[in-house]
Amino acid sequence: MLSRLMSGSIRNLEREYNCTVRLLDDTEYTCTIQRDAKGQYLFDLICHHLNLLEKDYFGIRYVDPDKQRHWLEFTKSIAKQMKSQPPFTMCLRVKFYPPDPAALREEITRYLVFLQIKRDLYHGRLLCKTSDAAILAAYILQAEIGDYDPGKHPEGYSSKFQFFPKHSEKLERRIAEIHKTELMGQTPETSELNFLQKAQMLETYGVDPHPCKDVSGNPAFLAFTPYGFVVLQGNKRVHFLKWNEVTKLKFEGKTFHIYANQKEDKKIILTYFAPTPEACKHLWKCGVENQAFYKLEKSSQVRTVSSSNLFFKGSRFRYSGRVAKEVMEQSAKIKREPPEIHRAGLVPSRSCPSITHGPRLSSVPRTRRRAVHISIMEGLESLRDSAHSTPVRSVSHGDSFIPRSRSQAADAGEGAAVISDEAYSPSDSVLPTPVAERSLELAISRQINGAPCSIEEEKESEAGTPLVGDVVEFGPDGSVLSRGEAGVSPSSEVEQVNKFVLSVLRLLLVTVGLLFVLLLLLIILTESDLDIAFLRDIRQTPEFEQFHYEYFCPLRRWVTCKLRWFGELLIK
Repeated sequence: MLSRLMSGSIRNLEREYNCTVRLLDDTEYTCTIQRDAKGQYLFDLICHHLNLLEKDYFGIRYVDPDKQRHWLEFTKSIAKQMKSQPPFTMCLRVKFYPPDPAALREEITRYLVFLQIKRDLYHGRLLCKTSDAAILAAYILQAEIGDYDPGKHPEGYSSKFQFFPKHSEKLERRIAEIHKTELMGQTPETSELNFLQKAQMLETYGVDPHPCKDVSGNPAFLAFTPYGFVVLQGNKRVHFLKWNEVTKLKFEGKTFHIYANQKEDKKIILTYFAPTPEACKHLWKCGVENQAFYKLEKSSQVRTVSSSNLFFKGSRFRYSGRVAKEVMEQSAKIKREPPEIHRAGLVPSRSCPSITHGPRLSSVPRTRRRAVHISIMEGLESLRDSAHSTPVRSVSHGDSFIPRSRSQAADAGEGAAVISDEAYSPSDSVLPTPVAERSLELAISRQINGAPCSIEEEKESEAGTPLVGDVVEFGPDGSVLSRGEAGVSPSSEVEQVNKFVLSVLRLLLVTVGLLFVLLLLLIILTESDLDIAFLRDIRQTPEFEQFHYEYFCPLRRWVTCKLRWFGELLIK
C-alpha cells in the first residue's frame, strides 16, 4: 500500500512543475501547473493575481538556453515551448504598447505600463533628448518619493537615483530643479499619468529593439511600435512605415524583408540581416503580431502568415488574440470598483535601479551589481553624428520615407528624425542574441565609464554578428547615391559563400525535380495506353510522331541494349 501511494505521488509530481514569473515591480509569482498546461492558463493565473482585466497589452517572455528571447504562445503547451527543464522562469512584460496610455480604463493597467516604460528608460530603449529625459525622471521621482522635503532630501539627492544608462551632473541638477519647483502637490497617480503622456510623444515610445545590420553592413535597430515599423541608426530614426503601408513581412534564414506601399506609385523593399536564424524568426513573429494587433479592425480578419517561397520552406504563424480596437471596446465595458494598487515605492529593484538609493543597494550582492554588461553593437557610437540610412530597392521615383504622424499632431517633415543627443544603444538585456566573447574588452571599458548594469542584464546579456553586403543605395528622389563599402570579415565572407551555395543547390534541386516530372510525362505519353483526351491529342500531332520514331525509339533500344549488357556482365 505504501509503495503504491509513493508511486502515485511520483507520477503526480512528474505531471506537474513549478513556474516562476517575475512581475514588472520585480516581485515574483510562483505557481505549480500541469505539464500539459497551455500558456493561456499561466497568463490567466498571473492576471488574476494582479487583479488585471485589461490584459491584452501584456505577455510572458522567456529566454531559451541559447539566450534567444521568445514570447510565450498562449495556444500551445508551455512545456513544449520551453527548451530547458523545469522549473521555468519567465517575465511579465508589456507586449503591445497602448497607442494612448492615458485612455486606459483602469489605474492598475496604467501603473503596470508606467513600470514598463520606466524600465525602458533605464535600459536605454526609451531614448530621448536631455530636456525630455529630465522631465521624465522628475515625474518618476515625484511618483516614488513625493514632494520635495529639505529635511528628507539633502543637496544632491537626485544623484542617489539612476534613471538612465548614464547621465551627467548637469542633468541630475535639472531633474532636482524640476522636482522641487514644478511638481509640488502631484499625487503618484497624477505623476504617473503625466509620465505616460510625455513618454507617448517620444520617437522611441514602444520600441522593443532587434539588433540587425542593413545590406551595407551598418548596425541598426529594428522595432515595431503602435504606429508602425521603425529603423534606428546612430541617433536618428532613418525609416518609418505606417502599419497600413506595410504589405508583407518575410524572412529567410537570417534575412528579413519588409514590403511596403507608400503612395499609389511607390513600392519599397527594406532588407536587413539578423545575427541568427532564430533571432530573425523571432523578429518576423513579432512583426506579424504587432501588425495584426494595431492594423486590423477585428480578430476575425487575422490570417495565417507564411514565409515560404519556391526555394525556402519557411514557417507558418498566426496571431491569436484580440486586436487593439476590440481591446478598447472591451475596456469601455469595465464597470467595477478600482482595485487597490500596491505601489513598489522603495522596494528593492533588481533590474531597474532607478528607484534605488543608499541602503537599498545592500540587498543586491556587490559581485552581481558589478556584473559586466556587454553591448553587441560595436561601432554604433561612431554613427551618432551620421545620417546612414538603409538602402531601399524602389520601383518608382518619389519620397522613400514618410515620417510618423501622431493622431494628435500633423505629419512631421521628411527625412531622418533625430531622436536623441546620443546614439541609440540599449542595454544588452533587450537584445535577443547570444554574447560574443570578443566584446569583453568593450564591456570592461563601459563599466569603467560608469555604464550601469543589473542582475537581469547579467541573466539576459546577449550579442551577435550579422551578415553584411554590398548593394546600391537609393536617395529620396530614387537616384543612386553610393554602393555599400562596409568591411567584410572572413567569417561573414564564409557565411555569404555558404548562402550562395545553398541557393545554387536549391535551384539545382528544383531543376532536377522539373526534369523528373517531364520525364514521367514523356514516359506516360510514349509507353502507356492511357486514353485521355489531351494525351490522345498530343500523340496525334505530327511533331510528336516524328519525335517518337526518330529519337525516342532509337534511344529506348540503345538503353535496353546497354542494360542487357550490364545485366549479363553482372551474371558472369
